[in-house]
Amino acid sequence: MTSIDVLLKRNQELGDATPGDRSSAKPSLQVAILTCMDARIRVFEVFGLLQGEAHVLRNAGGVVTDDMIRSLALSQRKLGTREVLVVQHTECGLSTVTEDDFKDELEEATGLRPTWSVEAFRNVENSVRTSVERVRRSAYLPHTENVRGFVYDVKTGKLTEVK
Repeated sequence: MTSIDVLLKRNQELGDATPGDRSSAKPSLQVAILTCMDARIRVFEVFGLLQGEAHVLRNAGGVVTDDMIRSLALSQRKLGTREVLVVQHTECGLSTVTEDDFKDELEEATGLRPTWSVEAFRNVENSVRTSVERVRRSAYLPHTENVRGFVYDVKTGKLTEVK
């Protein structure tokens, strides 16, 4: 059985047991949470979210990239979100690579050098600050006054706000 088969079986067993409102694509809390794809960050459990309360955007590192701005622009302009929560975390895999080394590795393996930025970082707090600033400065986002950034400790589950 593949991992996808396992997930599909779990979905069948779960049925309609997930609590929350599924009546609208507009999140009822009017918030978008941008975080890392790391499997240790269980966003719904971390924040006690119910279905339908928030948009959850994920990528490697939880960094604000052009594609995240695209998603946030749609989230705010078409689906009513007004707040942005940026959550990066301790022990992030993105802090273990460098921009050039990873691009070199991909180029060697494929013959093509990526045009996109890896967004590697060494200091998670500085990375959170950079991501928050990218949201605040984006001309595409009408709601940039309530943007906050946090570091999630994967060992303790604690959130620490980055100022």
